[in-house]
Parts: sequence; structure tokens; C-alpha cells
Amino acid sequence: MLIKVPQKNTPAPSEIASETEYQNRRSFIRSMGFVGASALLGGTACAQENPPETRSLGPLLKSQYSTNQTENSYTDITQYNNFYEFGTSKEDPYENSGQFQPMPWSVRIEGAADITGDFSYEDIIQSHALEERIYRMRCVEAWSMVIPWVGIPLGDILKRFKPTSNAKYVSFETVYRPSEMPGQRRPILDWPYREGLTIEEAMHPLTILAVGIFDKSLPNQNGAPLRLVVPWKYGFKSIKSINKIGFTETPPATTWNDAGPNEYGFYANVNPEVDHPRWSQARERRIGGSLFDAKQPTLMFNGYADEVASLYSGLDLQRNF
Repeated sequence: MLIKVPQKNTPAPSEIASETEYQNRRSFIRSMGFVGASALLGGTACAQENPPETRSLGPLLKSQYSTNQTENSYTDITQYNNFYEFGTSKEDPYENSGQFQPMPWSVRIEGAADITGDFSYEDIIQSHALEERIYRMRCVEAWSMVIPWVGIPLGDILKRFKPTSNAKYVSFETVYRPSEMPGQRRPILDWPYREGLTIEEAMHPLTILAVGIFDKSLPNQNGAPLRLVVPWKYGFKSIKSINKIGFTETPPATTWNDAGPNEYGFYANVNPEVDHPRWSQARERRIGGSLFDAKQPTLMFNGYADEVASLYSGLDLQRNF
């Protein structure tokens, strides 16, 4: 694996995050087929005091995979985020994402699939029923939230591109717009942000391409207009503002694994028995409560072991973290 050599002014991973930080142009489906489409991505400056209004997503299906745990508030979910494209503090995405333009939007599909090209956001939404899934999501910094995501099973979307037998992995990339994303103007990470899953993980019914929270479209700070949600993994695997998806035969490069391979593995499964080099991951604190509330035990695979443990049969989850 190639390891990126940081620039002299690039902070080390240990300086970026810590546990103690404060809390379409054409149709997507034509008679069950595909036609390529392109869209211009434009935008201007940055800085926000009042986030733009989101739009209602209409009737939603209730997913069988939802947890019965109490949801975090809309304020918790939209004002305490990790989205380094808008800054490294938890409040920065809320404060700095107002000028980001999530529409129009297109996603480029490439790699080992029979159908590739540029496809619009609108047609992806219009072609699938939206589900509400209430997932318990955990950050690598020992805090968690319960979030009512609205999305589409990622596998349902990917299957329509007809991935070939060489498609062993799925790669994802965030849009690169430093004029609208002030965090991208600093060499904190190697932009654009990249992530990846095995094809089995991507096709698992728990994995969704999220387009909203509660019954509204995604706010900018939460990854508008499309983001990944993989509830049994740490939060950095759930890449935001996706504009490129690829099918690959080998594991794709991922941003945090390149930045700190000893701290951030490719799989990034929640495993309380594997400590982060700088803190224990055995316990977590739920955002929204008091700073003095007792932490609760972290659950293997974030509580989804029954559903996903079989994906890693024979894999050493201590070494393949």
C-alpha cells in the first residue's frame, strides 16, 4: 500500500481529532436501462449564520432495520458534526456550509460495471422508494447519536449499473469545491475525500445512500445531497456529498487510512476490543446529554453483529481493523 508523505504544513492525525474535542440532465432509468447524463457543478463563497431551509421528502417507508432507541434532536444532529471540508471543529460544518450549492448534482459511475457515466440526483430519487431508518451511529472519538436517516438501499442502486465479476470493492469520492468548502483550502487531508467498501458491505441491506434526516432533505452540514450510511462502522466511513462511485478489483485508497494507517484501518468496524492508539474505544457517550453523564459500553459492530458478523468470517478483526 502506498503511504502518503504529509506536507510540512500538514497536521499529523493526532492533531486533527481527539476524544476530548467539544461536543439531471437525462433520465436515470429508461425502460429499466440507463442513459448517461451530465450536470454542471457550480458555486461561490462560504460562511453561514443561518443554514438554508431543507425541503420535505414526502411519504416515507418505515424500515425494518430501525432501532427503537430514542432519537437525537434535529439540533444535535445538524449542529454537531464532523465534515472537515467545512472545518475541523464540530460546529464548523453548521457555521461554514451555507454557501455550498448541492443542486444541481450528478454522480459519476466508473470502473468494473457494464453501465457507467454521469447520472443525476433527481433520477436516483425518483426511481426508488425512500425509507426512514433510525440508526445508532458512532464516531471514532467515543461519542454517538441515534439518527433517523432517510435513504435508499445502496445495493438496489448499484445493481442497476451491472457491476462485473471484477467488482470486488466500491469506491466513493466527495465533491471538490474549495470555493464553497473552506476546509478544502487547507492541506489538512489529501482532498478530495475518498472512502471504500467491499462489494459485500456495499450490497448489504443495512447500507444506505442517505438523502435526508427525519422527513427533510439533508442539510449541507450533514452531507447534502447524497451521503453514505454504514451503521456498523465508525462515522468516517460514511462519506458525504458523494459525486463519484467506482467499482474496483482491488481495495481503493481511503483518506483516513492514507493519513494515519496505524489509527484508521480500511474496514473501520466498531470493535470495542481494539483500542484507538490514543484512547480506549470500549465506552461511548451519547451526544445530547450532560458532559457528566456516564459513558455506556460500546457494542460490537455498533450493535449490528447479528446482521453483519458473517461478512467477516475468517477475518482477524484485531489486525484488519
